[in-house]
Amino acid sequence: MENNFNSLPADAAMLLSFINMKLRDNYSSLEELCDDMNFDIDDFIGYMAEKGWEYNPDAKKFW
Repeated sequence: MENNFNSLPADAAMLLSFINMKLRDNYSSLEELCDDMNFDIDDFIGYMAEKGWEYNPDAKKFW
């Protein structure tokens, strides 16, 4: 699965807001979001970690 993170906001704070909004409003899980956006989930979690964000599965959001 090819990851095209270029379609995401470049600014780390905007990225966090964008992804958490998507998780809250449109997806029941991170897996569903990644599947819909054609992202490998492990690569996406790593990408977010590079930006300073860690996924909390209990809260279903990055922080």
